[in-house]
Parts: sequence; structure tokens; C-alpha cells
Amino acid sequence: MDASSEFQDTLPVSSDALLAQLQDWGLGYVLHEHVPLRTVDDAKSVEAAMEVPGEKAFRVKNLYLRDKKKRNYLVTLEQDREIDLKALGKQLGVGGLSFGSADRLMQNLGVRPGAVTPLAMINGAEHGVRFFIDGAVKEAEKIYMHPLVNDRTVAMSVGDLWLFLEKLGVVPEMLEVA
Repeated sequence: MDASSEFQDTLPVSSDALLAQLQDWGLGYVLHEHVPLRTVDDAKSVEAAMEVPGEKAFRVKNLYLRDKKKRNYLVTLEQDREIDLKALGKQLGVGGLSFGSADRLMQNLGVRPGAVTPLAMINGAEHGVRFFIDGAVKEAEKIYMHPLVNDRTVAMSVGDLWLFLEKLGVVPEMLEVA
């Protein structure tokens, strides 16, 4: 199975259910459907079709990480940001950061590789996943992210993302990445 909406009914929370929840909570978004995106380069190939002229957009890459004590982290960075896992571990105050397996990703965030997103905290909150986000998001108006599948992207105001996380009981931790 891939990470597209074709298989969303095999996820703990489907993309359609997530979008309905966003609407129920009064959180605005614009939905874009496109070919499945697996990498930042794939995402860049469709960004122009989603662009709003003059908008300060925050486009993301997301890392599902585990430390040597088997604690789980979701780290959301600006898509072009280079990251050193050892330095990131020092910044987070944890050791031995590595990428989590596809099985653990599904267990803890309820998504498949290629669809990792801040919106996966709808599952991650109950599994104790800590959420970190690039402090550069504070300069943006909109954030672009997958709604649990990789053939859809939602554009949401950063304020509505904060409200979403608040409803889940998730306090995002800001990362100041050089």
C-alpha cells in the first residue's frame, strides 16, 4: 500500500475524516489534489499550481524520529532546511536520534512514509509523540501540509494549525534552526 488517498480507509483516521473534523472545528483550509508526492522535490513540482501571489507560505518537510530511549518525535521544518540529526538531538536534549520505521510511523502517527504531517498529531497526541516545528513558521501566513495522505495538500492559516493542535492538547515546541 502506498500513502495515497486510495488507501486512506486503512489508516486509523482517514484523510476524509480528518478534513471533516477540521470543518467541524471551524478551521479553514484549501484542499489541493495532485499526484502522490514522496519527496520535497516532488512537492516543488506542484507548488506553483497552489501558490497565492504575495502570500507568505511555509512549505514543510517532516521527520518522524526516535531517540535511544525509544521516545517519538515529529519534527516539521521549512522544506529547504538542512538538518543534522546529531545537532538536532543536542538541541532537543536527547541522544541517538534516528528515523523511525514505517511500522512505528503507522503505530504512532497513523500515516505511511511520504505522508508525514503536523496533522498526524491527531494520532500522535495519544501516543505521546512530541511535536517540534521550525520557528520560521512564525513569519508565515499559511502552512502547506498533507492531510494524512500524499496525494492531497491543505493550505491552512498558521493560526488555524495552532487551534488544531490546541484542540488535541498538543503544545508545539519551537525550534530555532540555523
